[in-house]
Amino acid sequence: MSRVRNDGTAALERAGVEMVKRAVQLDEASRFQESLVCYQEGIDLLLQVVKATTDEAKKHRYRQKISEYMSRAEDIKKHIEKEKQDGKYHKQIRIEENATGFGYEKLFQEYLTEIVSEVWVEDPYIRQVHQGGGRSQQMNSLGEIKQSLSNHGITLNIDFSSSIHDREIRFNNGWIIKIGRGLDYFKKPQGHFSIGYCDFDLRPCHETTVDFFHTKHTKKM
Repeated sequence: MSRVRNDGTAALERAGVEMVKRAVQLDEASRFQESLVCYQEGIDLLLQVVKATTDEAKKHRYRQKISEYMSRAEDIKKHIEKEKQDGKYHKQIRIEENATGFGYEKLFQEYLTEIVSEVWVEDPYIRQVHQGGGRSQQMNSLGEIKQSLSNHGITLNIDFSSSIHDREIRFNNGWIIKIGRGLDYFKKPQGHFSIGYCDFDLRPCHETTVDFFHTKHTKKM
């Protein structure tokens, strides 16, 4: 039992050390959002090491390092928040091929603040669906969505353009989201009963990038 516990603690320690190393590298490269995530994950792993180890010297050493990392993570949080307030914030997420865990809620929740009352979606392929179908079927589907939203007090307005090429989502709180593949970055589900058919967090994605800007920043660019 002791051997298994020691092996487990050693694995946690290695993972924690590697994670904070990555955090420092990202921090030095000014990739603050990614760095913050790595700091938080690394701190959590090292806290588990402190809790599990009986080596008092190691406990003391890691407590000091954790305190330093927590202080830096807090500074990064403040920096990111100031950039958001100043409209200089830019975040990019790279979604790898076949990656999961990138449902719409994860991408948009941070920016859908309580003051958002309007959303504009521009996508040249918004009417296309995986199963195909003609224009009439697509218009019927959009009509169903419009009626369903109306039942919840939400108005959907649809405009068509023969020249639109950009893919952009805008919230009336100033945030702009650009997705390389548009909203259709999910792979076709294997069947109606396959994992990920209903829960987009579990559905594999196509490779793409997602950029987040604020209108204050775009005006200065």
